[in-house]
Amino acid sequence: MKILILNGPNLNLLGTREPEIYGNISFVTYLDQLKKRFNEVEITFQQSNHEGVLIDFLQKAEKEVDAIVLNAAAYTHTSIAIADAVSAIKTPVIEVHISNVYEREDYRKQSYIAPVAKGVIAGFGLQSYALAIQNFVNDNT
Repeated sequence: MKILILNGPNLNLLGTREPEIYGNISFVTYLDQLKKRFNEVEITFQQSNHEGVLIDFLQKAEKEVDAIVLNAAAYTHTSIAIADAVSAIKTPVIEVHISNVYEREDYRKQSYIAPVAKGVIAGFGLQSYALAIQNFVNDNT
């Protein structure tokens, strides 16, 4: 099984950005932990601060992976274009968030992606990614 983790804007700053919300571990460090934990899965990773680049990754991934774990970050709440890209591909997508978006500002409670995603996992810190991967692994057995 091949899974793409796709992170949106500012998630390249994990480990230093607002550690009280997002923790103090970089995503690269966490990615190494995920790869060890799910050694039967080929996990690839991409991150971009640019909406169009994220859309390009989603469209390309349809031909290359079995599933996508997407943390579109702020674009979750603003990007109809990313939601349209998720809707347009056949590859299943789980939307993830590190923080509990429902405990935060009102604008974070709206997701354009959730209605076209397989599911949403939020509020479990970086563990949200592992929960999404575990779901895909369980569905594949």
